[in-house]
Amino acid sequence: MKVLVGLGNPGKKYEGTRHNVGFDLLAEMGKRWSAPRPKEKFEALLAEVLVGSERLLLVAPQTFMNASGHSVRQVMDFYQLAPVDFLVACDDMNLPLGKIRLRTGGSSGGQKGLQNILQHLKTENVPRLRLGVGRPQGEKSTVDYVLERFHKVELEAVDSAVTAAANAVECWLKEGLAAAMNKFNAEPKSP
Repeated sequence: MKVLVGLGNPGKKYEGTRHNVGFDLLAEMGKRWSAPRPKEKFEALLAEVLVGSERLLLVAPQTFMNASGHSVRQVMDFYQLAPVDFLVACDDMNLPLGKIRLRTGGSSGGQKGLQNILQHLKTENVPRLRLGVGRPQGEKSTVDYVLERFHKVELEAVDSAVTAAANAVECWLKEGLAAAMNKFNAEPKSP
């Protein structure tokens, strides 16, 4: 079994915000694989799908972003999984809008939800899929920035990133993380 954890904040108030691109990815995966209606368990919304021969659990923690690790730890313990069985999808202000990046581990890069997961799992060796949301312009605080909705002119780039991220998840499941990193972290070749 593999687990895709999409990070975000629960509730209508946060739908469509930069911080919720992890939830947006889960929604895309649910559509692609005709996921059943999510069930509430482990302080998360869970849906299990079959991708080829691989069981995949879609997990949307409902603890709010900064406490996501509590939910993820419960899932790990219940299913007796290792941190490498997880792929955590989250927003990243250090990447330009629309860019995605897969990593096998490392620091949280300042992403509080990911940081909380690393603390609860007691390791930095947790695969992650970062979706770029860019940095705020001017004097806007980072908190206000990640909690605002995407502007209309940004939606095409966001949709494209979510689609690329969904393709990367499918590659991870079928070919492994190294193959997905080689394919989806590569910079487009110049003509």
